[in-house]
Amino acid sequence: GIESMRAGHYRIAYTCFKLAADRGYSKAQFNVGLCYEHGRGTEKDLEKAAFYYYHAASSCHPMAQYRYARYLLCHGPENEWDRHQKAVTFLEQAAMSGITEAQAYLGVFYMRGLQPKEKRGLKYLLLAAKNGDAQSRYHVGVCYEKGLGVQQNLAEAMKHFRQSAAAGNRNAQERLRA
Repeated sequence: GIESMRAGHYRIAYTCFKLAADRGYSKAQFNVGLCYEHGRGTEKDLEKAAFYYYHAASSCHPMAQYRYARYLLCHGPENEWDRHQKAVTFLEQAAMSGITEAQAYLGVFYMRGLQPKEKRGLKYLLLAAKNGDAQSRYHVGVCYEKGLGVQQNLAEAMKHFRQSAAAGNRNAQERLRA
């Protein structure tokens, strides 16, 4: 499947992934989810993508956990508590497995909630920043600048803005100019 995908033979790749996915192979389930999400080798179908992401996520596939959680948060009713909790659980599992995207998402998620959990948000932003995410590094700078989840420290904020700007983050570059 992977060789076919690399060669641009998406339909063949999808067929190979689907055969392995239906036998319970979590990496193939994740790949089938990607095929459905992006319409590669099959029609684009986010519900089917979520179905396969869920099965891979349930087998502890970290990137599937992240993608399934994003699906739950972005494509469901906002007031459904169980769905929200399941998404956060999968995001936290993915973040603790080292998925930078999940760390960054959780960091912003906890900072922006109705009842912000700033210390928890900062924890995930720092993890993502340490993994090279320039946008998270910028957000860490904002936390230090405004005293969110940490004691206000403008020198520390500037350090994070400089690191983020050096990695190409435009928001940090503009913050430094200001």
